[in-house]
Amino acid sequence: MQRYFVSPEQFKENTVDISGEDARHISKVMRGKSGDQFIVSDGVSREALVEIASIESGTVTAAIVRPLEMTHEPAVKVTVAQSLPKGDKMETVIQKCTEIGAVSFVPFISERTIVQYDAKKESKRLERWNKIAKEAAEQSHRNTVPRVEQPLGWKQLLATFRNYDAVYFCYEKEEGLQLRDALKPFIGVMPADRSPRVLLLVGPEGGFSEEECRQAEETGAASVGLGKRILRCETAGMVALACILYESGEMGGV
Repeated sequence: MQRYFVSPEQFKENTVDISGEDARHISKVMRGKSGDQFIVSDGVSREALVEIASIESGTVTAAIVRPLEMTHEPAVKVTVAQSLPKGDKMETVIQKCTEIGAVSFVPFISERTIVQYDAKKESKRLERWNKIAKEAAEQSHRNTVPRVEQPLGWKQLLATFRNYDAVYFCYEKEEGLQLRDALKPFIGVMPADRSPRVLLLVGPEGGFSEEECRQAEETGAASVGLGKRILRCETAGMVALACILYESGEMGGV
């Protein structure tokens, strides 16, 4: 069933008003008509099955059929920090990791980042990235839309480590710690009274430098490998995210 995200203000007591691009999608693309049903969520605390009551002047008014429980979000809140890759790879990372279960994204600049950062261009890219996250969240029936944050510099990113319960730094070392082994002690002590927050760092096409690894470890990150094969930068985040959610029981794990 089709799903749409709206702002909390669009939820009324018995109806939901949908406007803008979503209203056009419902009326023009889906050819919606009175009585058609779909799901709406405010991405915060309310979600409901609704049916179209009217379509007028670019606004779709839908009557609430029944409230729905918001049960599609993972208990472990994983933020994917991705060093800016070339081309449209960031779009792939955002789309697929949203489907898997990431709660937010932090693009950043690292030593071997090839992309030349341009604040003016990034504002437009950021808008597009958040739109991709919204569409992926709707397609995968998420209860919330992951937020794509403003790109950070390396030092700025290191300063955010203190905001997380665990930080995993994807970096291949000979005889180094593998992600599954690093997760075992964390899974065993996850707080029961709140959702633990995890930061997952993925490097650019050329990977991280040894100095960045040293700095990340000194700031509290655990350097982890993802197996014996070398993964592309746009693949590593998806694999690591899936492993974290599996090991924490979100995908039928422990």
